[in-house]
Amino acid sequence: QAAAPLHPVTVRCQEAQVVVMVHRNLFGTGRLVRAAELTLGSAGCLPAVWSAAETMVTFMAGLHECGSTLRVTPDALVYSTSLNYKPAPAGNPVIVRTSPAVVPIECHYPRRDNVSSNGVKPTWAPFYSTLSSEEKLPFSLRLMNDDWSAESVSTIFQLGEVLHFQAGVNTENHVPLRLFVDNCVATLTPDRRSSPQYAFIDFSGCLVDGQLDDATSTFISPRPRQDVLQFAVDAFKFAGDSSNLIYITCHLKVSLADQAPDALNKACSFDKASNLWAPVEGTRDVCSCCEMRSCGLAG
Repeated sequence: QAAAPLHPVTVRCQEAQVVVMVHRNLFGTGRLVRAAELTLGSAGCLPAVWSAAETMVTFMAGLHECGSTLRVTPDALVYSTSLNYKPAPAGNPVIVRTSPAVVPIECHYPRRDNVSSNGVKPTWAPFYSTLSSEEKLPFSLRLMNDDWSAESVSTIFQLGEVLHFQAGVNTENHVPLRLFVDNCVATLTPDRRSSPQYAFIDFSGCLVDGQLDDATSTFISPRPRQDVLQFAVDAFKFAGDSSNLIYITCHLKVSLADQAPDALNKACSFDKASNLWAPVEGTRDVCSCCEMRSCGLAG
């Protein structure tokens, strides 16, 4: 309420402090109290703004300052303090013409809402994005049939055929994510570090197999969804190997869907017609490191 003789004390509960404005005509009698006779809280904090020529006295204090107390209810945080008026002795100590007074002050803050529309401006990542970065994302890598409509029922291929890979990630309850394939390595054993080995995707998303003269390997563009990436690779085997069995290990990763592709987050195919690298999304410059075969360290 506006500070006036009928409402001499005004309180504004702000995000981090309380502002108390006191009309010096505290009792509505026309006799002005002195600012030096007013304090805030049990700590006796002095006014922040006052002068003998003005009729208003202003206190400003942090919610935890000046001896205030905090009470927690099921629905609110309640900060309590008081405005104290303690008159100085008059000219004759035998008589008094005013009485001390205490005005209780409370600020209530809802526990389930923001203090105001501007009260909370977080600089940290929202909880759901933090959660999604800490949880183990369920990645998948599947061999698909020729029209990508279902998973392939067979894992046996003839040389000359094309392998259709579909990498994906389940982004349920997560912020939108974009999937990338950092690298894929073929080996004769389940150990991806064994020898011989052939990396047909390398350098953080370069499908290097597509550069070979006898290959048409490529990433499929556009994606069916941001959390899915498809790529086709011509069937191959290791020279001199009679087992006809290969293991393929791929490193999958995600970035935020609204993050622009870069040298470490990309899907680049080699276009033989133009003799240039082309990205599934983003500008061509993100693929320039594929030609140099050095794209920095993957995160």
